[in-house]
Amino acid sequence: MLDKLQSLADRYEKLSELLCDPNVASDTAKLREYSKEQSDLQPAFEAFTEYRTVMEELDAAKVMQSEKLDDEMREMVKMEIDELSSRHDELESQIRLLLLPKDPNDDKNVIIEIRGAAGGDEAALFAADLFRMYTRYADTQGWKVDLMDVNSNDLGGFKEVIFSINGRGAYSKMKYESGAHRVQRIPTTESGGRIHTSTSTVAVLPEAEEFEIEIHDKDIRVDTFCSSGAGGQSVNTTKSAVRVTHIPTGIVATCQDGKSQNKNKDQALKVLRTRISDMMRQEEEAKYAGERKTKVGTGDRSERIRTYNFPQSRVTDHRIGLTVHKLDQIMNGEIEDIIAALSIAEQAEMMDKGE
Repeated sequence: MLDKLQSLADRYEKLSELLCDPNVASDTAKLREYSKEQSDLQPAFEAFTEYRTVMEELDAAKVMQSEKLDDEMREMVKMEIDELSSRHDELESQIRLLLLPKDPNDDKNVIIEIRGAAGGDEAALFAADLFRMYTRYADTQGWKVDLMDVNSNDLGGFKEVIFSINGRGAYSKMKYESGAHRVQRIPTTESGGRIHTSTSTVAVLPEAEEFEIEIHDKDIRVDTFCSSGAGGQSVNTTKSAVRVTHIPTGIVATCQDGKSQNKNKDQALKVLRTRISDMMRQEEEAKYAGERKTKVGTGDRSERIRTYNFPQSRVTDHRIGLTVHKLDQIMNGEIEDIIAALSIAEQAEMMDKGE
């Protein structure tokens, strides 16, 4: 571990030199690349710097303890050794976590797609509930939400809703939400008071940058049409809605939330790039399908990850066996505790595997 930390510290200091180089300062791409790399290394570098200091002080205290001391001084040295030993262990645990492989997408914005699945209108209503839950959570994180496309039903539910969340570290937290979400409750449309079970699926995709996925004009077809509301009713008379088709892959992206056709096209292209990137990622992962994946955050959209039981005010995350009895707060966006528990579980599994 010490060799790895020393190599990291050397790289951090080298990056400091490079960022002071006039040639780098005049190259926007390199400046951004080196600045981000140093920013990513900084927590581990600072922890290692303190770790070295603590080790030096601990060694010095142990040498002093071996000398002839009066009782008062010996007690003071012992207290110092106990404090330094405790801090040494804390820093070592912290550093082990910081050295775990980091998902390169963690700092990215996300595009989220929620769809009503099994359950008809009730599934669509629950999809709308999930959308509200995530937008309220985003507010608590200081993130910005942009609605891109929505297909509503007559009851105010969402057959499908696509939106982006923009903010540092959005993917690092939201990635755990991909999968099938199950709801158990009495639907508003149920006259007999029976509990129904429905599902909605959530796909969380790291937003692809323009430089990552290049889309040529010759490879896309752009169609425009009038935006529509629930039941297909037209909500405006101008062709501001945009549908972009990527001809080589057949992937389609639509945006109709904005009133500007150009803005809708830009948003549709953003979704298109992200979906193409996701397709490429899935193809790459399929090559290594024989390797064991972590149980947490696999991103499998068919996997049932969580159940929301309204009669019992209970939410259960099936991946880590976590059950909490505060459904109202969670539906109001208070999901940080669940996300934190998933993150800790993933880190623990990675450490057990020796990654």
